[in-house]
Amino acid sequence: MSEQLTKITEHQCKNTPAKYDDLKALFLNCTLNRTPVLSHTRGVIDIAKHIFEANGVKTKVIRPVDYEIPAGLGLDMSQTDEWDKDDWPTIQKEIDETDILVLCTSVWLGEKSSVCNRVLERMYGYTHLLNEKGQYRDYGKVGATLITGNEDGIKHCAMNILFSLSHIGYTIPPQVDAGWLGEVGPGPSYRDSGSGGPENDFTNRNTTFLAWNCMHMARLLKDNNGIPAHGNQPEAWDAGCKSDFSNPEHKV
Repeated sequence: MSEQLTKITEHQCKNTPAKYDDLKALFLNCTLNRTPVLSHTRGVIDIAKHIFEANGVKTKVIRPVDYEIPAGLGLDMSQTDEWDKDDWPTIQKEIDETDILVLCTSVWLGEKSSVCNRVLERMYGYTHLLNEKGQYRDYGKVGATLITGNEDGIKHCAMNILFSLSHIGYTIPPQVDAGWLGEVGPGPSYRDSGSGGPENDFTNRNTTFLAWNCMHMARLLKDNNGIPAHGNQPEAWDAGCKSDFSNPEHKV
């Protein structure tokens, strides 16, 4: 390493560009294993969690599989004739109070877990609600994803998850998908002895970049009161404010 690069490295490790201790980060670990069964995805989560906490970010990890989450798009499915109990509103409340949401999953048959699908479906059921500025409710929040498995699929799952989060209003910073894949087929998973997962430099680097890019973007959004409320308010559009939209049929 050159002397110049050494100085840059030492400076970055000792000096952060901002304070992050007013931010909250929530990890939804969409493992299929209920607590206290070992979750390999949790091993990668802990990398980002440590970085967040080292910079004052308050963190929380929830396993949705520990809760009863019915299928459906209602705000509370227990209020329908279909289900007697619905724990989703409890999780949604945690989502609403966070600045950074990291949706985490294992890979099964090349896809995100069924639990992760259910989480996104329930989040989608809240998208008709608006924030205090009249935008869709998840504007101003940061989204990311962490993925583990023993088969191909990280990038495929990341594309789907990050698109889904962006579609409902989340801001997606650069390089906020990271994970670890073991040898394809039967073999050790991330937290198994001898897997090489915790020592994998590529995973450690990408997860570190993810954590920092989430903090940077959340800082920018919080300091600027989220996304400006102009040209993106559904009720304003319905009221006739088309925000420079030009209908080709009415060109002069």
